[in-house]
Amino acid sequence: MAIITAVLVKGIQESATFNGIMVAIKVAAVLFVIGVGAFFINTTNWHPFAPFGWTGISFFGHRVAGMVDGGGAPIGTMAGAAIIFFAYIGFDSVSTHAEEAKNPQRDVPIGIIVSLLVCTVLYIAVVAVLTGMVKFDQLDINAPVSTAFKQKGMGWAEGLIATAGVAGITSVLLVMMLSGPRVFLAMARDGLLPKSTFGDVHPKFRTPWKSTILVGVFVGALAGFLPIDALLHLANIGTLLAFVIVCAAVLIMRKKHPEAERPFRCPWVPFVPVMGVLTCLMLMFSLPVANWWRLIAWLGLGFAIYFLYGKKHSVMRHSAS
Repeated sequence: MAIITAVLVKGIQESATFNGIMVAIKVAAVLFVIGVGAFFINTTNWHPFAPFGWTGISFFGHRVAGMVDGGGAPIGTMAGAAIIFFAYIGFDSVSTHAEEAKNPQRDVPIGIIVSLLVCTVLYIAVVAVLTGMVKFDQLDINAPVSTAFKQKGMGWAEGLIATAGVAGITSVLLVMMLSGPRVFLAMARDGLLPKSTFGDVHPKFRTPWKSTILVGVFVGALAGFLPIDALLHLANIGTLLAFVIVCAAVLIMRKKHPEAERPFRCPWVPFVPVMGVLTCLMLMFSLPVANWWRLIAWLGLGFAIYFLYGKKHSVMRHSAS
């Protein structure tokens, strides 16, 4: 975290170069897994195709559809989709980097859609290969790729896969850490957070250096002292809620402010935002109930910051009054 924070404080060009190297290593390993592992697929390992069912939706801990495990947590395809949703969190961060894009009106939509499609294909291909090589219940959840190749007599690939795993985690951290301070920078410009800290841009590096360091310390502390599952689920449900709010905001803006300038225009309104709200809510209700309590506590902290500071200093509020 210290190294990543230092890279991000240094500048966007250094961050992009560093991330490009990490992504290249990760993609090369993913293509290796798909290309080599495909020769060891045994299609009988895919039967039954959905052993825990297609659903797994609960409503505050009460099962609506699908099955639950011994602890009451929902299991099934939808529950699994909600848990691995963190793998898609990076795509929304593309929009927060629009300020660094040369032609954001063209580049940002292309970046989001193309990266989403490419990564979805790679995700599905990797999981299809792994579960085809080894039965799903025989995979080591802590190192499934290494385990699958080791069982097929290719233990030599373990080092390559481990290196790619570290590169993958590093690139994800870099993108997330790059996005957070810029969200805070936008909020500080709106008066919702103190400008002296979150709105301070370094005179030489031109990065929000103070908020980047604060985020780095905060993330490092959470990673060091909280269980990884709790962090994972909290990130999922928080991001899903943000997507629900964004989708709802599109509907409200189209109705109340149709004349507003729109560098990026959502197509097929109201179908796309309505489906966005419904699918995100469905995934949220597929997460274990403990995540809702964490979300409520997290939202409580956010509301406290807003009502104690943000509302009073809001630029929009002052301009409207």
